[in-house]
Amino acid sequence: MLEHEFASTGALERNLVERVCAGDVLARCADLHPDRIAIVDGPRRLRYEDFDRQVDQLGHALLGLGLAHQDVVAVMARNCIELLLTYFACARAGLVCAPVNLGLRPAEIAWCLRDAEARVLIVEAPLRDMASAVLAEELPLLAHRFHTRSDDPADAAEFDDLLASGSSAPLEVEVRDRDVVQLLYTSGTTSNPKGVLTSHLAVTMAGLSGALALHGGPGYTALVALPLFHCAMLNGVVLPLMIIGGTVVLAQGFEPQQAATLFEAEGVHLVVLLPMMYGLLIDHPALQGRSFPGMRRAMYAMAPMPHERLAAIHAMFPNADVVLGSGQTEFTPATCMQRPEHQWSKSATWGTATAMTRVAVMDEQGRLLPRGQTGELVYRGPQVMNAYLHMPEESRACLRHGWFHSGDVAHIDADGAIWFEDRFKDVIKTGGENVASVEVERCLMEHPEVAEAAAVGLPHPHWGEAITGVVVRRPGSELDEAALMAHCDARLAGFKTPKAIVFVAEFPRTGTGKLQKHLIRIQHKDLFQR
Repeated sequence: MLEHEFASTGALERNLVERVCAGDVLARCADLHPDRIAIVDGPRRLRYEDFDRQVDQLGHALLGLGLAHQDVVAVMARNCIELLLTYFACARAGLVCAPVNLGLRPAEIAWCLRDAEARVLIVEAPLRDMASAVLAEELPLLAHRFHTRSDDPADAAEFDDLLASGSSAPLEVEVRDRDVVQLLYTSGTTSNPKGVLTSHLAVTMAGLSGALALHGGPGYTALVALPLFHCAMLNGVVLPLMIIGGTVVLAQGFEPQQAATLFEAEGVHLVVLLPMMYGLLIDHPALQGRSFPGMRRAMYAMAPMPHERLAAIHAMFPNADVVLGSGQTEFTPATCMQRPEHQWSKSATWGTATAMTRVAVMDEQGRLLPRGQTGELVYRGPQVMNAYLHMPEESRACLRHGWFHSGDVAHIDADGAIWFEDRFKDVIKTGGENVASVEVERCLMEHPEVAEAAAVGLPHPHWGEAITGVVVRRPGSELDEAALMAHCDARLAGFKTPKAIVFVAEFPRTGTGKLQKHLIRIQHKDLFQR
C-alpha cells in the first residue's frame, strides 16, 4: 500500500485541506462573489463577504462560551438572518445546530431541548413569551440564552453582543465529514418527536444535488416562506443557493400579496410552496390575471396536484417549470424530483431519483423488486442521517438490508419515475381490501370546489375501517356530501368510494405544514359508532 502523501501533515492542516464542511460553502462564495447579496430579510441585506465574516465571529463567540466539539446550540426563531448565521457558525465551529420546530407546544420543545442536551438557546425577540414557557420547564444543561434584535428599546440585543464578542479572524477547527451539523426533530404522531442527526457530508452532498437541479448561477434568487426549521428549506433550498452564489429572500410565513410583491421586487426565480399555498395565490382576488414571467421554477411538496390547479399555476408563472420534489428529514432532501419533461406527462409522480440518490422498491423479505411492482421505497446515498438521537434500535431498523427504509409504498416505472401509493400506516383496510388513501384523495381533489382533502380509515362495525373523506371547501363553495359522493362514485371502484364525507374548516398540521392524519382519525373516530 502506498503511504498517504499527507502522512507528515498535522491533523488540523490536513482537515482544512480535504474536509467536507457545510460552513465552508460560504467561504467559497465569499471568495468568488463578495459583493453579491446572500440574504434579504425585510429591509436588511447581507452580502456574502459580510455573511462569511459574521459566521466566523459568531463561531468564535460560541466557542468562547466554553462549548465543546459537537455541543448543541438551539435556535428558536422564524425565518431570519440570525437563524442562518447560527447554522453556518455552528457548522464551521464543529458544533450542532438544532432549529426549534415552532409548531410544537412549549412542553414538547422543552422535551426536545432536554433530549438534545442543548447548551445554548438563541431566541428571536418576538418569541420571548413562548420561550419563557419553554424555560419554565426543567432544562438542567441549558447554560446560555440570547435574544435577537428587537424594535423594543427595552429589549437588550444580546445576540448582537454575543456576535460582537467574537473575533473576525478565520475560524479554523477540525471538523470531520460525518460530524453532526444539524439536529432536526421529526413531528411526533403517537410519541415524542425523533431527533435526526445529520452530518456535514450528508447536507453538503444534498446541497450539491439540489444545485445541479436548479440550473442557476450567481444571483439566482429564491423566496423562502416555509420555515427554515424544516429540512426542505434549510437543506433543499438554502444550501443549494449558497453553493451557487444565489440570494435567499426570507419571509416569516406566507401571505399571497406579500409573496407576489417579493416575486417582482426581488426578481425571484424559485419558490417552493405547499399545494394549499398555491391555491391561496391563484384564488386571491387581488392576484387574478397576474403573471410573474421572471419565475423559472415553482416547486411544490407533500402531494401531487390536479391538472386544473397545475394549469392555473402555469398561467401565473408562464416561464417556470412547475415540479414536485420529495424527501424526508432522515434522508436529506431532495431524494426525488420531477424532471421538467415530466411535469405534465407524469405530474402524479414524485419524479425520479436526484443526482446522489439511488431509489429502489423492496418487499418485506428484503428483496429488491423489478420495475412496476409495488413495495416499500428504499434509498441509498451519502445524504442519509447518522442516526436517531438516543434511539439505537430504531436507527438500526431503518437501515436493515443495507438500504434506508422510507415507510412509503410505491412502484417505479420504466422511466424511473416513482409512483407513490401511500404511507404504510395510511393504507386503509376496508372489507378485506387494501385501499391507498392517496388515490381517494386525488379523486376528491379533482372536484373544482375542493380546496384540500384527506382520506382516512375510521373504525366501522362492518367494514373494519370505513373510507372517509375529510374535505376543506374552496371559499364560497356550498358543496354538499351528496354531490361529492356522486363525483367519487363516477370515478372510483365501489370498494374505494368513501362511506362518508366530513367537511371541516381546516386540517390539523405540524409546524412545517404537514397534514396530521392521526389527529384527523382521533377527531372523527366515533363517526360510525353513533
